[in-house]
Amino acid sequence: MDQFNKGVKVVIFILMVATIGSEERRCYCKVVQFIFGDSLSDVGNNNYLSKSLARAALPWYGIDFGRGMPNGRFTNGRTIADIVGDRMGLPRPPAFLDPTLDDETILNSGVSYASGGGGILNETSSLFIQRFSLSKQIELFQGTQEMIKMKIGETAATNFFQQAHYVVALGSNDYINNFLLPVYADSWTYNGETFTNYVIASLDGQLRLLHSLGARKLTFFGLGPMGCIPLQRFLTLSGECQESTNKLSIMFNNKAKNVLETLSKTLPNATYLFGDAYDIFQDLINRPEIYGFSNSNEPCCRVAKIRPTLTCTPLSSLCKDRSKYVFWDEYHPTDKANEVIANAVVAKLGLAKPSNGTHNS
Repeated sequence: MDQFNKGVKVVIFILMVATIGSEERRCYCKVVQFIFGDSLSDVGNNNYLSKSLARAALPWYGIDFGRGMPNGRFTNGRTIADIVGDRMGLPRPPAFLDPTLDDETILNSGVSYASGGGGILNETSSLFIQRFSLSKQIELFQGTQEMIKMKIGETAATNFFQQAHYVVALGSNDYINNFLLPVYADSWTYNGETFTNYVIASLDGQLRLLHSLGARKLTFFGLGPMGCIPLQRFLTLSGECQESTNKLSIMFNNKAKNVLETLSKTLPNATYLFGDAYDIFQDLINRPEIYGFSNSNEPCCRVAKIRPTLTCTPLSSLCKDRSKYVFWDEYHPTDKANEVIANAVVAKLGLAKPSNGTHNS
């Protein structure tokens, strides 16, 4: 009988240890972000793609971020995803290709797969030689999942990935660096509507794949008025926005919003939100003074009066007050503009975490 009791005690002790260990593994995981995007969200991936023609590796990129050195962000400071994540109280995820990335970092901070030039379509931005399309980013995410399963076990990993927040922010390159450039076959294979339908069908499939991989809480950022970026305006005789390009943005947004609403209704436990920034971005461009800006049609970083200057380099000169310019270069908004846009999206979707007196710097 004594032996029996001892045996029972041993079994109970082992179960208690296993339970405690399981609980520790389950509770170890924080709520993090996984970000899929293009240059508007890239935090350094393309800087590790040595052959890529889309890199933010030189001054004056990053001048208002951290130590003021280039960090892979295609702006002078923070991206919209940075700011939205901060407002939600979530850690900023490092770039997937960051050599310091390991499983502990992933469990504590998540990962950003965003890549300058990335598109929803695989063929988008092929002229940039190296970039991660959305399909490639999801493939890399699947590799991340396998790493985390090996680290904490499949059950805990499933819970970790289902509790995480997901950001998907692509689509502009599919137009600016594909459909609108005659060197790409898509530009003469489709018209505006059939091309948009093609992109949306691809997006629908990729979002469904992310759901099958555990994405339950996802925000998709829609397109801004692409026809109003400095490069597009420069290409017109009048210097005004290209309304035909803006109509493509609106068409894409309407169709993407319908996809997000459908997926939220039909996929199990899915909360898929559409972050619509078009109106606030357009108003920022049309009435910059209302938001404290003085210039919304030219880039802050440029080479003297030479236009277009496709990238910011050490040879470029900067505007006197970066906080007064809506655009940093020919394509990307400044930190201050990103803040206005991000805050509007956060307010519209109710994403902000209640203030507890802390914030990311």
